[in-house]
Amino acid sequence: MALIVQKYGGTSMGSTERIKNVAKRVAKWHDAGYQIVVVPSAMSGETNRILGLAKEICEHPDPRELDVIASTGEQVSVGLLAIALQAIGKQAVSYAGWQVAIKTDASHAKARIASIDDAKVQRDLDAGKIVIITGFQGVNEQGDITTLGRGGSDTSAVAVAAALKAQECMIFTDVDGVYTTDPRVVTEARRLRTVTFEEMLEMASLGSKVLQIRSVEFAGNYKMPTRVLSSLTDPLIPLEIEAKSGTLISFEEDTHMEQATITGIAFNRDEAKITVFGVPDRPGIAYQILGPVADANIEVDMIIQNQSVEGKTDFTFTVPRNEYTNAMEVLVKTGVQNHISATGIIGDAKVSKVSVVGVGMRSHVGIASQMFRTLSEEGINIQMISTSEIKISVLIDEKYMELAVRALHKTFGLENS
Repeated sequence: MALIVQKYGGTSMGSTERIKNVAKRVAKWHDAGYQIVVVPSAMSGETNRILGLAKEICEHPDPRELDVIASTGEQVSVGLLAIALQAIGKQAVSYAGWQVAIKTDASHAKARIASIDDAKVQRDLDAGKIVIITGFQGVNEQGDITTLGRGGSDTSAVAVAAALKAQECMIFTDVDGVYTTDPRVVTEARRLRTVTFEEMLEMASLGSKVLQIRSVEFAGNYKMPTRVLSSLTDPLIPLEIEAKSGTLISFEEDTHMEQATITGIAFNRDEAKITVFGVPDRPGIAYQILGPVADANIEVDMIIQNQSVEGKTDFTFTVPRNEYTNAMEVLVKTGVQNHISATGIIGDAKVSKVSVVGVGMRSHVGIASQMFRTLSEEGINIQMISTSEIKISVLIDEKYMELAVRALHKTFGLENS
């Protein structure tokens, strides 16, 4: 008997009426003979409400206690869904992450899954029950509740699917799949039938919000086929139609993408650029600049060091826009400029990153020149460039971002492919 893991997001669980619809959809799959494990998120807005209460009491609450209260939203969801399934005649049982147990490291609010004990779940499945497990949470070695960070329910679902050797992990959300780019920017954006783990990982890391990046990493590492599809359709849509809807994230050999050079255009508005001028060109300089930034737990993305002229160079890097002020303060407070005898530090918080992504880049040449020509014809200046085997990213002025996305989407014919 095939096993399917289904994950439902906060919007899908947003009201009792929607929870009833989720129950109908789950029951439909169970009636078709599948073993079903469901991993729901908290009801939409509930986690923010709970954490807001803590912040009203204390500006900097204890992380352990924050995890205790943050985990309650999912516990409400699994209980309500179990009740909804029981009300339509299904045997259903709900578990919190610590009851399974989903074991994690000790990092509160950003824990990573270490192992999953699937024995209890497997017994319930073999007894014909639908099992509902809280997403977003687990338990550490000390027995404390931990949470996985924002979007952690996606990771929970994929991890549970991998542990149980499921046939597929279905991520039900408020969109009907992964698109060539954001349809709000390009109305001609097209839903992808399939996409590789590598492409989805790049798109998630570059700003696509459809899936949480850690869940994509997990799915790729364990080769767990993962499908993104909408929960806002009729819950009783024929199973054979639903099983092929949305976007399947799978292995490269299963996606038949060889003829497509570019799969999608990703973008990220959340970028800021910092340049350190007149840096002495000697070993260890990059570490002296970025070391204090890393120590402040600020993530660095793109990095460029210019050619040395008379022993001096310029060093530029990007950080998330919401960390820009903090990063500049770190560089000032730690005296980086004086310490390395640089001539100055400037920044720009009005930049965006635009990327073309596609496994077809491995077997096609000229993608970079085609991309750069398109941007040039639109009068868009490129400030930084970074590449990987299946991605080319450019940093540009944020006011040109949407123009760049639309132009590149048309250049690579993504509306027609």
